[in-house]
Amino acid sequence: MSVWESEDGYPQPLKLGVGNVMRIILRGLPLAVLVFGCLLLLLFLRLIEKPIFGLRRPWTPYITQFVCRSAFRLMGIRFEVQGTPIRDRGAVVANHSSWLDIFSLNAAQQVYFVSKAEVAKWPGIGWLARATGTVFIRRDRRDAHAQKKIFEDRLLAGHQLLFFPEGTSSDSLRVLPFKTTLFEAFFDPRLKDYMLIQPVTVHYQAPKGAEARFYGWWGDMEFGPHLLTTLAARHQGRVEVVYHPPLRVADFTNRKVLAKSAEDQIRASLKARLD
Repeated sequence: MSVWESEDGYPQPLKLGVGNVMRIILRGLPLAVLVFGCLLLLLFLRLIEKPIFGLRRPWTPYITQFVCRSAFRLMGIRFEVQGTPIRDRGAVVANHSSWLDIFSLNAAQQVYFVSKAEVAKWPGIGWLARATGTVFIRRDRRDAHAQKKIFEDRLLAGHQLLFFPEGTSSDSLRVLPFKTTLFEAFFDPRLKDYMLIQPVTVHYQAPKGAEARFYGWWGDMEFGPHLLTTLAARHQGRVEVVYHPPLRVADFTNRKVLAKSAEDQIRASLKARLD
């Protein structure tokens, strides 16, 4: 029996039986201990790391990466990587399908997410995002200059920033048109000549018998029910993170052309995996 049934175009979680509740407990409790236990460790180390290194974080990203890799093992979701993440100074752009993207993209590479400002206020997720160095931005043209400066400071400090140019999440079966504003920071004269942008495709394969959008989290779907339904699945699927050849910013005339090139690579890659 499928874990999802469709209603008005949105997947809806079925009522949880005893077996589902047991799976939620057996997966959810270890996951909570892992995440919040390591969060305490990270915050402790950050007390030492910040005064010494400032914006740089030579220790704590390893904790984040360990948590994300281990989370997939605890949830029973198979995690696979294709291609090679960039090691040079640069940024990463990816399609956005689910809250699971945070685990997927942190598991393979040490990155710092760029997120909308509202996320900082979310219980649980907001705390984790702030602790791991997420850059919070407001999608307001009046803040564009200040946000560009924050980007540049982080990039000059050697951080690899990761953002979702779609601006919102989809149902995991499509790529929405990329917004180009955040690409402008990469054309700063101090960065342009050596900055790389790496497009990354995140592809979710639903559990056998479940709707193809099983892992998708979009629109006005609530986080809690989606998390519980994911943990309750009798069989889990897999996530594949595909790293494409990086794009050299200096090879592009402006942010729109750069954004379109990254978007085309990701859309073609996702389509090939869904066909």
